[in-house]
Amino acid sequence: MSIQHLPLDQHRRHSRLHERVIFSRRVHLLLGLVVAVLLPGLWYWGWDFWLTVPLREWMTLVAAVAAYCLSIGSVQRLSQLPGTKAYVYIFPAVTLCYACALGVLELFHIDYSKPYILSSYVIAAVYCSIGYYVGARLRRLKLAVVPFGKATTLCHNHGVDWRILEAPRFDDLRVDGVVADLRADLPDDWERFLARCTIHRIPVYHATKAHEMLTGRVLLDHLYENKFGGLIPREDYEITKRGLDILAVLLLLPLMLPFMALVALAIRLDSKGPVFFTQPRMGFHCRQFIVYKFRSMYVDHEGTGYTQEGFDPRITRVGRIIRKYRIDELPQLFNVLKGDMSLIGPRPESISLTDSYEKDVPFFHYRHVVRPGISGWAQVEQGYAAEVDDMIRKLEYDFYYIKNFSFWLDVLIVIRTFKTLLTGFGSR
Repeated sequence: MSIQHLPLDQHRRHSRLHERVIFSRRVHLLLGLVVAVLLPGLWYWGWDFWLTVPLREWMTLVAAVAAYCLSIGSVQRLSQLPGTKAYVYIFPAVTLCYACALGVLELFHIDYSKPYILSSYVIAAVYCSIGYYVGARLRRLKLAVVPFGKATTLCHNHGVDWRILEAPRFDDLRVDGVVADLRADLPDDWERFLARCTIHRIPVYHATKAHEMLTGRVLLDHLYENKFGGLIPREDYEITKRGLDILAVLLLLPLMLPFMALVALAIRLDSKGPVFFTQPRMGFHCRQFIVYKFRSMYVDHEGTGYTQEGFDPRITRVGRIIRKYRIDELPQLFNVLKGDMSLIGPRPESISLTDSYEKDVPFFHYRHVVRPGISGWAQVEQGYAAEVDDMIRKLEYDFYYIKNFSFWLDVLIVIRTFKTLLTGFGSR
C-alpha cells in the first residue's frame, strides 16, 4: 500500500472519531435535558401533562429548558479559552442561568411551579458537574506535532499529551488535532498530509496559534505573523461593551457608594492627606486622562516611579488592605462612566512608565487600541508587573486580549477577578 493511500484510510478513521466526539456532545446535551428537565416534569405532573398541556406547566418547562441550554452553552464557550476547566464553571453557570430564568418569570408575573424549577436546578447542577468532572479526568488533550520549523520548540507542557510525528501518517494514534508551523518549508508529502487532515475535519493549528490557545499570550517575536490586522478588536463588540459598562456601573454604584464612604472614612482616620489619589495615565488611542483611586500611601513619603513589591514603607495600614483586595480601584467606576476606562481591559500605566516601557518593549503603544480597564487578562493571569521582563509577559497577555476581544473572554476575566479579590493574588 502506498504512502498516499495509507494516510487516507487513517484520516477517515480520525474523521469518524471527530464526528463521534460531536455526536457524544449532542447526546450529553439531550440526555441532560431528559434527566434535568423532563424527568422532574414526569415526577410532578405525570404522563397526562402531554395531553392537558396547562399553560403554567408549559411556561415552567420552557424556562427550565432555556436555563439548562444557556448554562451548557456558556460553559462550552468558556471552556474554549486558555486555562479553563469546564467542571469548575458548570455549577456557577447553572446557578446563574436558573436564577435569571426565575427572575424573568417573576418580573413578568408568570405563574410557574417552584418545586419543579428547584428540582430541575438541583438535578442539572449535580448531573452536569459530575459528568464534566469525570470527562475531564478521563480525557486529556492529545495533539500531534509536525516536526518542522518552530512547532517542536513551542509545543511542550501546558497539560497536553504531545505526540511528535515521525512520518506523515497517524498509524494507530488517536489525536484531537495536528500542530504545524505553516510558515516552514514543509516537504510535499507532509503538505498532502495536512491537506487530508483538513478535508477530513481534523483540526490543523498553526504552531503560534496553538501556543496562544494554551497560554493566553501572543508572543511578541511572532507578532508580525498576525500582520496587525489580526489584532484589530471587533468594532461591533466595542460598541456593545461600552453599553454594558455603563449599565453595570449604574447598577453597581448604589451598592458600592455606602461601602466607598466607609473606606474613605477609614483612610482619613488612618493618615493625613486626601481620600483620593489622582494621576495622569495613558488611555484609549494614547489619550491621557486622570485616573481616580483611593489613596493608599502616606503623602510625605518619596518613592520610585512604580509601586514596590513586598513590604513598602510608603503604604499605610489601610492601604495594605485596600490594595490586597483591589478596593483602591473602586473610584475608577467614575472613570468608566466618563468613558476613560472600561470595566475590563489592559491596565492603564502612568505616563512616565509608558514612555520608559515604550523604549524597551516593541509595540507597547498598541495596547492602547482598546480602552484600559479596572481589571484585565494580564492581571488575573500574571498579577502585578514592574520590571521590563514582567512587562513583556504582561504585554503578551494584553495582546491576546486584544486579538480575542469578545464577550466570553470578558466573562472569564470577571469570574477570575472575583477569585483575585478573594485571594489577593498579584497584590502590590
